[in-house]
Amino acid sequence: MKKPDSQKLVVAISSRALFDFEAENTVFESTNDKAYMQLQLGKLEEPAKPGVAFSLVKKLLAFNQAEAGSPLAGPPKEPNVEVVILSRNDPVSGMRVFRSAQHYGLNIQRGTFTKGEAPWRYLRPLHANLFLSANLDDVRAALNAGVPAAQVYPLSKLASAAHPLEVRIAFDGDAVLFSDEAEAIFQSEGLAAFQRHEKAKALQPLSAGPFKPLLEALHHLQAVGNQHMRLRTALVTARSAPAHERAIRTLMSWNIEVDEAMFLGGLAKGEFLREFEPDFFFDDQTRHVTAASEHVPSGHVVSGITNNN
Repeated sequence: MKKPDSQKLVVAISSRALFDFEAENTVFESTNDKAYMQLQLGKLEEPAKPGVAFSLVKKLLAFNQAEAGSPLAGPPKEPNVEVVILSRNDPVSGMRVFRSAQHYGLNIQRGTFTKGEAPWRYLRPLHANLFLSANLDDVRAALNAGVPAAQVYPLSKLASAAHPLEVRIAFDGDAVLFSDEAEAIFQSEGLAAFQRHEKAKALQPLSAGPFKPLLEALHHLQAVGNQHMRLRTALVTARSAPAHERAIRTLMSWNIEVDEAMFLGGLAKGEFLREFEPDFFFDDQTRHVTAASEHVPSGHVVSGITNNN
């Protein structure tokens, strides 16, 4: 078997994160899996509507398009991005998922359908860089296994169509890109102690958070780039000066640049995200995710001290 390309970005995604299956999910929760399967089978010829992570997936897959006027010679190149369906759906319902992907021109070839069993255990064999699911337990398990993962909010506002040639991704800092060591100070001792702590340690990089590996993979993808798609990243954090410096220096120590950094000092993130118009936003605190979801596609990173209870 060919060894997987370590530079390839692999996104594993549940069917409910990729497509709008909320009406079908209501049937599943109110009846049983057989009724759900029959409903999906009856809708086999009806493409599902795009879901909360659809724009992110579509744009990421565009990084695989060959440059115009440069036909590939010899064997096809390895794709820069692969998207895999990883779903609790049954295999029959999975047929509609693949047909819907084909309808929208999404080149998705692999999928695992577990009929109610936890699918996260297949993330390591897939070498996944990201897992998106509406199932909280699966997201927790994936994070515990060391895979960047987020619980999508299926009722989030869908991504703006204003940037068709640019995938935009926004990240919170503490407990997402960075560890929760500073957040723990804030939670236990308050803002003043947090600011003193971060100012004193400004030159000491923060430990990595669960999403550092994804940011690294995106940084590589950004360097690859082509005429079909660009990548723009943003750090959107409640930090403010002087605590901003440690965050910036941490990214510098990783040799990673973000395109925008918003140090909001406690201001609500939603309106800033609405202006940035990301295809997806990741945060560890439910209140931030809930507020952001009114403006942009959002996901909860179930990590750090605020999620320990």
